[in-house]
Amino acid sequence: MSRLRIVKLSHHKLHSVSLTVGPGECVCISGPSGAGKTLLLRAIADLDPHEGKVFLDGTESRRVDPSEWRRRLGLLPPDSQWWRERVGEHFDGVEPGWLKQLGFDRKVLQRRVSRMSTGERQRLALLRLLQGAPKALLLDEPTANLDPKNTRRVERLIAAYRVKRKSPVLWVSHDPRQIKRVCDRHYTIADGVLVEGGKK
Repeated sequence: MSRLRIVKLSHHKLHSVSLTVGPGECVCISGPSGAGKTLLLRAIADLDPHEGKVFLDGTESRRVDPSEWRRRLGLLPPDSQWWRERVGEHFDGVEPGWLKQLGFDRKVLQRRVSRMSTGERQRLALLRLLQGAPKALLLDEPTANLDPKNTRRVERLIAAYRVKRKSPVLWVSHDPRQIKRVCDRHYTIADGVLVEGGKK
């Protein structure tokens, strides 16, 4: 059971962002292109220098080795990175049930990454992230390249993960219908400031 707390975070376009995401809670962030949504997630993951503080379970990011911090806060970027030839070479054990939930069988592990579609790579990138058992999830438009069927598959898996692990989820989405389906709270970024955009 984890809690994510952001205190007066400032970075480039963002100004003094403060937000707490409770255990098992999903908070959605939306806003126009270039508003700073991705910058916010990268700053929370300590990938970019920033002012302010970020805490997970009461521990500040600066007190944790950066690589360990990024294991605890699983960031899923919009474009996944793959560095080996075959899918299975990127996994150290796979949850068979999760493969099935995302529309795959174990044969996918033998496939070449270069032969996978953008949407398939994105679903597998989520699976790879969850296999690391992060305590919190930072999701940057995780279904942007997916059709409706696979979008729902991803939404269901993330929902099951956050409920079972009591993990806070910060989810960037541009889709108002998706936001209504998945979020407990919704904020927009306007002029570098976080503004509450409505509750479920």
